[in-house]
Amino acid sequence: MGLSEQDRALYAWQLDVPGFGEAAQEKLRNTTALVSRVGGLGGPLAFQLAAAGIGKLVLAHGGELKPADLNRQILMRHACLGQERAACARETLQAFNPHVEVEAIPENINPANAAAIIEKVDIVFDAAPLFEERFLMNRECVRQGKPMIDCAMYNMEGQVIPIIPGQTACLQCFYPEVPPHWKRRFPVIGAVSALVANIGALEGIKLISGLSPVHAGQIIYLDTMNLDVRKIHTQRNPDCPVCCDL
Repeated sequence: MGLSEQDRALYAWQLDVPGFGEAAQEKLRNTTALVSRVGGLGGPLAFQLAAAGIGKLVLAHGGELKPADLNRQILMRHACLGQERAACARETLQAFNPHVEVEAIPENINPANAAAIIEKVDIVFDAAPLFEERFLMNRECVRQGKPMIDCAMYNMEGQVIPIIPGQTACLQCFYPEVPPHWKRRFPVIGAVSALVANIGALEGIKLISGLSPVHAGQIIYLDTMNLDVRKIHTQRNPDCPVCCDL
């Protein structure tokens, strides 16, 4: 089915982007995306996917909203303090764009649910702060042959890695183990995480819609203190335990 008049009205300005158009918008509308998680990075990422007209969002995020979350988690509200973050994020997104279907899962990705959740989506946007969770999504995306946009930040730095199984290096090609210095809590300014999120959303939108170029096989690195952006080419590790057989 083609776009409706309502679709054309909602997305009129992005339909004018050269190389985008109605065919690309239809691809977005027919896509289901997982965003894990929807905090300071995943929240603005999910917001941009909803704004662009993704068909369905699956949000995976466990835990309740705390005051310390509110400096950066733009899908949350003070009225939701003490409530499930996934549910609050769903309400915000559906109020913003009621034409996007949103499924909220009040759990983080874990060994018990990773395979089933990723089976129901077409693309994964990884915004999890813990490497163990990122490794799980990477492994399942490789196994199921689904693209993943890995997004991360720390302090004033960030990176986005578009991963296509069988074509590019996977996450464990260059992170074989959890870095020893990594910890759950880290310094963050909301504007930095939102900037990384927007780049991740854009790379995913390009990948879904066919808008070129997608920077697959590269690490898009940002140093926001100095406003420096670099693209670092990656290579597959022939001994990677996750993707060496592809």
